[in-house]
Amino acid sequence: MIRTSVTLTLTLLTSLLMAAAVSAGSPNEDVPTEADLADIAKDKVQLIHRLLTVIEQEIVPLTQAGVRRGNKLFGGAVLRKSDLSTVVAVTNSETGNPLLHGEIAAINAFYEVPRDKRPPAKDCIFLCTHEPCPLCLSGITWGGFDNFFYLFSYEDTKDAFNIPHDLKMQEEIFRVKDGSYAQKNYYWSSWGLRELIASCDEKDRRRFTTRLHSLRETYNEMSAVYQRSKDKGAEIPLK
Repeated sequence: MIRTSVTLTLTLLTSLLMAAAVSAGSPNEDVPTEADLADIAKDKVQLIHRLLTVIEQEIVPLTQAGVRRGNKLFGGAVLRKSDLSTVVAVTNSETGNPLLHGEIAAINAFYEVPRDKRPPAKDCIFLCTHEPCPLCLSGITWGGFDNFFYLFSYEDTKDAFNIPHDLKMQEEIFRVKDGSYAQKNYYWSSWGLRELIASCDEKDRRRFTTRLHSLRETYNEMSAVYQRSKDKGAEIPLK
């Protein structure tokens, strides 16, 4: 009887270990692959360079003006997949409407472009300066975009920029404590720029990291301006 019990126990443990090994060796279907990225843009290094440039040269100047008016430091842009040219680039406009987050403002601006001059959403790249909140994740989805890229994570938004609502909202409403979601799903695939940069070779990684540090300093400065200006009459329910 004891021998049978031991045998059954060993068999069960072996099965569990084999299942764990198979699971560990299987690709995570919730995470986009290099092939998924190649469907968006063939040259990863060129893509990273262009997305950082749009943030540096197009979004940041708009955001620098926006934070002085009490708006948050979130921005967005839409680019064509074909040549990485900018369709629209905007910043947060919550002082006019609390729903006008950077991404929502970008979607509005995109669909205000005349239809004969506007590429289909599926032929575009969606760029966010910060990982999108639940509102903006939904907006990107309903807007028809099949991808997005972001620079700063939820943790950055909460800890470095003192805006906790993205993570708090997901925990309070959806009971998701860490803000996790399927980075690849039926509707879209998403990438963090810092993770993409980490996957580059040393030379490209080093030069992109230098630009990241510079952008971090710029956004720290804009965050300080926002924190000083946010209570000066701006009607934003969640500051």
